[in-house]
Amino acid sequence: MTASPYRLLLCDLRSDELVDVLPVHGISLDDFIGKTGRLTGTVPIANTAIADRARRALLPGRTAVWVERGRDIWWGGIIWTLSLASDARGRLGAQIQAGGWESYLYRRLIYDTQVATQMDQFDIVRQLIDYTADTRGGDIGITYDTGLSEVIRDRTYLRYDLHSVGDLIDDLAAIDRGFEWRIASFRDTDGRRIKRLQLGSPIIRNGAADIVLDHPGPILTYTWPTDATRKANAWQSRGASTNQNQAAESYPMTSPLLVSAEDIKAGWPRLDGYSDYSTVQRQATLDAHAQADYDTALAPVTIPEITVLLGGEITPALLGATVRVRIRDLWHPTTLDRRFRVVGMSINPPERGRPETAQLYLEVP
Repeated sequence: MTASPYRLLLCDLRSDELVDVLPVHGISLDDFIGKTGRLTGTVPIANTAIADRARRALLPGRTAVWVERGRDIWWGGIIWTLSLASDARGRLGAQIQAGGWESYLYRRLIYDTQVATQMDQFDIVRQLIDYTADTRGGDIGITYDTGLSEVIRDRTYLRYDLHSVGDLIDDLAAIDRGFEWRIASFRDTDGRRIKRLQLGSPIIRNGAADIVLDHPGPILTYTWPTDATRKANAWQSRGASTNQNQAAESYPMTSPLLVSAEDIKAGWPRLDGYSDYSTVQRQATLDAHAQADYDTALAPVTIPEITVLLGGEITPALLGATVRVRIRDLWHPTTLDRRFRVVGMSINPPERGRPETAQLYLEVP
């Protein structure tokens, strides 16, 4: 079996104290902007000593895992499931599944009403992060900076609704003049492992110079989807019921109907769409959600996928960076030459006869 270039640093989730370092086989990991990353892999249990170490270190819900490649941190998250498996030859392995640090925020609920009045939307996010950290046992070491988006919001999150912190951040981000967020994993200049909240308004950007990727060349394969099933040029959103009398018939609050006359004039048929926000009670908030959803549906984002060899400039630090993609083939007799932002990465480890590759998910910057 080919030796894996990766190893797992297994730490206590709350203190980040190192518990053990174990090898991993069959690792698969991905990381995204706007979506929680995921890791799967198998820790081989070769002998009794390794079994004892793995029992102590692999504790779902309590163990933080940092993926190290060389001396660099390539991924970080929390082990949520462990499955012990034996094959026909009696070889034993501990199969683990982990979610990025963001996954923790979807397991934390608002039990105390939170109010934000005329507050920058980034400060609202940080207030929610502080809420999780200030509860006993709730601090897992998420850090952040103090930058602002210069977009002011009013928000009230009632304890009765029992929203998760992750869902609230997603809802706040997915609004007109919203933002992107993720929790990055890396080592700082002093060698410390860092979980850093990244916020970008309207998007997260990293890197300065474009990386050029050619096909034929470093781009091994690509997929270029075109999907009209999500397109809509007429949109309305529904909110909470406006009727306070439970004995009377109830109707939801609605946003204005948004229709693109330009799209229809250009020859598109009328395509209708809607979204529901059953807990939104403010008209302005509902209208902002509707505008954001309408803008997204009017021109659905195409997410091309390209597969490239891993290494060199192709590392997880590429998330949010811009690449220049050049493709020449039968479909593109005149070379396609466009810039894209990397919004996701899925790493495929080396196997017998196959090099280590990364699948990059792209969108127009």
